[in-house]
Amino acid sequence: MNEQELKQRAYTFALRIIDLADSLPQSRTGNVIANQVIRSGTSVAANYRALCRAKSRADFINKTSIVEEEADESSFWLQLLIDRGLLAARRVEPLLTEANELTAIFVASRKTASGRQRPFENRKPRIENP
Repeated sequence: MNEQELKQRAYTFALRIIDLADSLPQSRTGNVIANQVIRSGTSVAANYRALCRAKSRADFINKTSIVEEEADESSFWLQLLIDRGLLAARRVEPLLTEANELTAIFVASRKTASGRQRPFENRKPRIENP
Protein backbone atom coordinates (compact mmCIF):
# COMPACT_ATOMS: atom_id res chain seq x y z
CA MET A 1 0.00 0.00 0.00
CA ASN A 2 1.49 3.33 -1.00
CA GLU A 3 1.38 6.65 0.85
CA GLN A 4 -1.60 8.01 -1.08
CA GLU A 5 -3.66 4.85 -0.58
CA LEU A 6 -2.93 4.85 3.15
CA LYS A 7 -3.79 8.55 3.35
CA GLN A 8 -7.16 7.79 1.74
CA ARG A 9 -7.72 4.79 4.00
CA ALA A 10 -7.05 6.86 7.13
CA TYR A 11 -9.28 9.66 5.84
CA THR A 12 -12.12 7.23 5.08
CA PHE A 13 -11.69 5.78 8.57
CA ALA A 14 -12.09 9.29 10.03
CA LEU A 15 -15.29 9.87 8.03
CA ARG A 16 -16.72 6.53 9.15
CA ILE A 17 -15.84 7.33 12.78
CA ILE A 18 -17.70 10.66 12.54
CA ASP A 19 -20.77 8.92 11.12
CA LEU A 20 -20.65 6.32 13.88
CA ALA A 21 -20.27 8.96 16.61
CA ASP A 22 -23.25 10.89 15.23
CA SER A 23 -25.39 7.78 15.61
CA LEU A 24 -24.59 7.28 19.30
CA PRO A 25 -27.37 7.89 21.83
CA GLN A 26 -27.56 11.35 23.38
CA SER A 27 -26.64 10.29 26.90
CA ARG A 28 -23.78 11.11 29.25
CA THR A 29 -21.94 7.95 28.22
CA GLY A 30 -22.81 8.29 24.53
CA ASN A 31 -21.60 11.88 24.43
CA VAL A 32 -18.33 11.15 26.22
CA ILE A 33 -17.51 8.17 24.02
CA ALA A 34 -18.56 10.07 20.89
CA ASN A 35 -16.17 12.90 21.74
CA GLN A 36 -13.32 10.52 22.50
CA VAL A 37 -13.74 8.29 19.45
CA ILE A 38 -14.04 11.33 17.16
CA ARG A 39 -10.86 12.80 18.63
CA SER A 40 -8.80 9.62 18.31
CA GLY A 41 -10.35 8.41 15.05
CA THR A 42 -9.86 11.66 13.16
CA SER A 43 -6.42 12.07 14.70
CA VAL A 44 -5.25 8.95 12.85
CA ALA A 45 -5.77 10.68 9.49
CA ALA A 46 -4.51 14.09 10.62
CA ASN A 47 -1.35 12.71 12.19
CA TYR A 48 -0.69 10.40 9.25
CA ARG A 49 -0.64 13.47 7.00
CA ALA A 50 1.95 14.99 9.36
CA LEU A 51 3.92 11.74 9.29
CA CYS A 52 4.10 11.94 5.50
CA ARG A 53 5.95 15.24 5.89
CA ALA A 54 8.47 14.01 8.47
CA LYS A 55 11.76 15.87 8.31
CA SER A 56 14.01 13.03 9.46
CA ARG A 57 13.95 9.35 10.32
CA ALA A 58 13.63 10.21 14.02
CA ASP A 59 10.72 12.54 13.24
CA PHE A 60 9.12 9.80 11.11
CA ILE A 61 9.43 7.26 13.94
CA ASN A 62 8.03 9.72 16.47
CA LYS A 63 5.05 10.62 14.27
CA THR A 64 4.43 6.97 13.45
CA SER A 65 4.22 6.25 17.18
CA ILE A 66 1.60 8.97 17.57
CA VAL A 67 -0.54 7.56 14.73
CA GLU A 68 -0.15 4.07 16.18
CA GLU A 69 -1.33 5.28 19.61
CA GLU A 70 -4.35 7.08 18.15
CA ALA A 71 -5.40 4.04 16.09
CA ASP A 72 -5.06 1.83 19.16
CA GLU A 73 -7.05 4.29 21.27
CA SER A 74 -9.78 4.24 18.63
CA SER A 75 -9.87 0.44 19.00
CA PHE A 76 -10.37 0.89 22.73
CA TRP A 77 -13.34 3.24 22.35
CA LEU A 78 -14.92 1.07 19.67
CA GLN A 79 -14.57 -2.03 21.84
CA LEU A 80 -16.13 -0.10 24.73
CA LEU A 81 -19.10 0.77 22.52
CA ILE A 82 -19.62 -2.91 21.75
CA ASP A 83 -19.20 -4.02 25.35
CA ARG A 84 -21.64 -1.39 26.68
CA GLY A 85 -24.14 -2.19 23.96
CA LEU A 86 -24.50 1.43 22.87
CA LEU A 87 -24.60 0.33 19.23
CA ALA A 88 -25.12 -3.04 17.59
CA ALA A 89 -21.86 -4.99 17.40
CA ARG A 90 -22.41 -5.62 13.66
CA ARG A 91 -22.29 -1.84 13.14
CA VAL A 92 -19.12 -1.25 15.14
CA GLU A 93 -17.08 -4.38 14.35
CA PRO A 94 -16.05 -3.35 10.81
CA LEU A 95 -14.60 -0.11 12.21
CA LEU A 96 -12.94 -2.00 15.05
CA THR A 97 -11.35 -4.32 12.51
CA GLU A 98 -10.13 -1.32 10.50
CA ALA A 99 -8.73 0.37 13.63
CA ASN A 100 -6.86 -2.83 14.52
CA GLU A 101 -5.51 -3.17 10.97
CA LEU A 102 -4.36 0.46 10.93
CA THR A 103 -2.67 -0.08 14.30
CA ALA A 104 -0.85 -3.12 12.93
CA ILE A 105 0.26 -1.20 9.82
CA PHE A 106 1.74 1.60 11.90
CA VAL A 107 3.37 -0.76 14.40
CA ALA A 108 5.08 -2.57 11.52
CA SER A 109 6.09 0.72 9.90
CA ARG A 110 7.59 2.03 13.14
CA LYS A 111 9.45 -1.22 13.76
CA THR A 112 10.83 -1.23 10.22
CA ALA A 113 11.98 2.38 10.49
CA SER A 114 13.44 1.80 13.97
CA GLY A 115 15.23 -1.35 12.84
CA ARG A 116 17.04 0.54 10.12
CA GLN A 117 18.78 2.66 12.71
CA ARG A 118 21.82 1.08 14.19
CA PRO A 119 22.37 2.07 17.80
CA PHE A 120 25.52 4.11 18.32
CA GLU A 121 26.97 1.57 20.77
CA ASN A 122 26.96 -1.22 18.17
CA ARG A 123 28.84 0.70 15.51
CA LYS A 124 32.43 -0.34 14.88
CA PRO A 125 35.01 2.29 14.21
CA ARG A 126 36.03 2.59 10.56
CA ILE A 127 39.72 2.63 11.46
CA GLU A 128 40.94 0.14 13.98
CA ASN A 129 44.01 0.84 16.04
CA PRO A 130 46.64 -1.93 15.91
